[in-house]
This record gives sequence, C-alpha cells and structure tokens, in this order.
Amino acid sequence: MRVLGVDPGLTRCGVGVVDGAPGRPPVLVEAGVIRTPADADLPLRLLAIETELEQWVARHRPEVIAVERVFSQHNTMTVIGTAQAAGVTMLVAARHKLPVHQHTPSEVKAAITGSGRADKAQIGLMVTRVLKLAEAPKPADAADAVALAICHLWRGAGQARVAAALDQARRLQGRRGA
Repeated sequence: MRVLGVDPGLTRCGVGVVDGAPGRPPVLVEAGVIRTPADADLPLRLLAIETELEQWVARHRPEVIAVERVFSQHNTMTVIGTAQAAGVTMLVAARHKLPVHQHTPSEVKAAITGSGRADKAQIGLMVTRVLKLAEAPKPADAADAVALAICHLWRGAGQARVAAALDQARRLQGRRGA
C-alpha cells in the first residue's frame, strides 16, 4: 500500500510518501514540505498547497491519504490555518477518489515511538530507525508527515478491516430483517 501522509499547516505543510505491506518493513518514497509565505493572502496560500498536493498525488499515485486530525490548541489562528490546510488535503483526496484517514497527533506518536507524548526529536529518530535512513527527513514537518504515513500503514489497515467487517455485518443483518 502506498500512503501519502500530510502534516497540515499554512506556512509549512509536511508531506511524505511511504510504501508498505504486512510482513514487510515500510519504505520511504519521498518526503518534503510545501511552503507558503506568511505574508501572502490566504486564498493564494491555500491554492499553493492544493497545487503542490496535486503534484504529489500525480507523481506518486497513493492509494490512501493520511492526514493529521486537527485538535484545539492555545493559538486559535494556528488551529484555523491547520484546519484549512487539512481541508485542502481532503479536497484533493476527494477529487482523486482517494480514501482519507485522520490520525491524532498522540495516536501517531504512540504508533511510532510507543509514547503518545513523544517530542519531535523522538519522532524523527524513530522514523529514521523504522525506515533505516541515514538521517531523519528534514524539516520536522516532513518527518511528521512520514510518521503519519507509517502510522496509517500500521494502524489504518487494521482499522479498515474492522470497519469493512462491521459494514458487512450490518448489510447481512439488513437482509435478514427485510
């Protein structure tokens, strides 16, 4: 499975593509950051993020997009910008009929490091180890996006199987009741 991980942000939007399958170690395909100038108009910043995400999808053909679930922080303006970048990510996914899965920051940290309270340095270190890289993807936003993709490979596949089984059970129950 090929996963595009997105760590949404207006100034720096981390992106990372990872390939993986059960029983195989994940492999980094590419990692980077989409940057927009803080002094640019918001619509132009969102357009720049959308344009570059489209290029990532066209170049790498992911099967799924994993995006960080936006959560409330102390800085409301940061949350709003993060949510807008996440929304653009979901729009690009919908345009390409790609499933989108959201993972909370603590879920990603726990999947990668074993602790939901890990800091960015620990995430970078574990991404480096898991992918057998010489160094962590830079900047930290790129490493966070790669961590999201790995988290989805490890957790999302199981969650998708459970959801599919529940859906099938509901359909069977509906047939019996009809």
